[in-house]
Amino acid sequence: MPVYVQHEVLARVDDVFNAEALWQAPGLSLFSRRPLLRDLLERSPREQRGRAATRCFSHVTLMLPQEQVDDDRHLTRGARVRDLAQSLAALHQKDFGDLLGGDEVRYHVVGADEVAQGEVKVKFGHAVYLPAPGEQILYTVSASRDSAIWQPVCVVYPNQRLTVVGQDGANATFCVPGWPFGPDGGILLINDGLDAPIEVQVRPKDALDCRFDEANGYYVVRAKHGTASNTGQRLLLRISRAAGAPLAAPAMADSAIPARGPSVWKARAAVAELAGGEATAMPLAAAPADRISASENDATYAPVARHRITLAALALPRLSRYRDTGAESLEIGLGPANGSTLNPVAPGKDDVIGFAVDAADQLHAITGAGRQRVSVPSSFAPQDGASVRLHAVPPQMADRYCALLGLEQGPVQPAAAGASLVFGRGMPALAALRVLDAPQFLRHADGSAAASADRLGLSRNAFSWEAASDGMRIVRLSDTQALFHLDGELGLVAQVLEASAQQPYLIPPGHHLVAGHYVLRFDA
Repeated sequence: MPVYVQHEVLARVDDVFNAEALWQAPGLSLFSRRPLLRDLLERSPREQRGRAATRCFSHVTLMLPQEQVDDDRHLTRGARVRDLAQSLAALHQKDFGDLLGGDEVRYHVVGADEVAQGEVKVKFGHAVYLPAPGEQILYTVSASRDSAIWQPVCVVYPNQRLTVVGQDGANATFCVPGWPFGPDGGILLINDGLDAPIEVQVRPKDALDCRFDEANGYYVVRAKHGTASNTGQRLLLRISRAAGAPLAAPAMADSAIPARGPSVWKARAAVAELAGGEATAMPLAAAPADRISASENDATYAPVARHRITLAALALPRLSRYRDTGAESLEIGLGPANGSTLNPVAPGKDDVIGFAVDAADQLHAITGAGRQRVSVPSSFAPQDGASVRLHAVPPQMADRYCALLGLEQGPVQPAAAGASLVFGRGMPALAALRVLDAPQFLRHADGSAAASADRLGLSRNAFSWEAASDGMRIVRLSDTQALFHLDGELGLVAQVLEASAQQPYLIPPGHHLVAGHYVLRFDA
């Protein structure tokens, strides 16, 4: 594999700001001198014909001991750093002017904590680029292990053709936080111009596999079986055009082939028949019970509950509405309950991913990699085969809620036709649907836990329902309880203001009712 990034160390340097001392040793003692910057550039040309160099590298980064760079900034406002860069550029132009091919010589001098006193680290090569003054960023690159916490990796400029990202600076242009594949692997980004989509390749190709996830807009890089000690590990790489411009379709290069399969949350057999592109991945209604095999005379018939109420999503509240209660944060964990299905659990207890709303109504995703603010709508794949989606709240509800957190297979309550059931904070019979009725989810400003998160926005007796063939009939039991009717796509139909025993409000099958934190769906 070619060397895309050349890293060298100049040792035993008396004055790290002396350009001539870094560039070339004095005298002609060829056998005793140590290789300096000029020698390194001469021995590693950009292009050559036979043994003769025809073109040299023109962009060089120098890393000096951080303490000396700090001292220069304090005492001379960085004058010695600027003089060093300008002097080296002049020497470079003077000695290699015929090998530049019209390229501009650029030097960048920075401080680095890992550089020892009396040393200077040098970086140049095919994948080292220094932007021109005022050059605009074309792409931003970020990485994640769980699709929730994204760490910045680097930026790509319009004239920056090659970039290598990997474990450390010894083998790559930029380091990737949480790189799981060891020092021998890397990802090569190829930029062929403003109108061409960026190309992504892995190195070496027999150790890593890279595929583009069209549904989520990022690359999934995995270790191939039998070729790496971290088999099964994955890294997500997201490449976005600056200023919010959409990415062009990814190029099908070698080992970077766009994925053609469906979204991961629709791959399981239980939801294989759902229409593609739906905003929420939710469980199907229960299939009819198997017929009992018996003779006509011995047949026994028992009623079967064909109606169900499903907790389809959690409505994340704006805590600023409840400032007088002292509530400072609401945090919800999602952990595996059944295979790869993620259901609400107490935060920090076996959760794979969590979401938190703070007192300023800011929404954060939380994983083992840290905590990061997220936007709405957005989707996450914290582990293979499991996905989470944050849905935008209808505008008419935005003063109460930040987002709707979809539950792929939330708790279910059978609803026998003709039976009236009451939903509310004081109704233990339906407690299975009220997954936030515990002190672990809500925190006060003093750090203490509240009695129950349900105290925010849910009355003790909120409403009653009765399942019927045409839907769920709703009766308001509290004048202060806000109720919202959403359609199957979680769009607002109406706010339920009038719903009496004489004239109940009808929720059709497949539609939702929002009360407090809970988005309930009626399945007929």
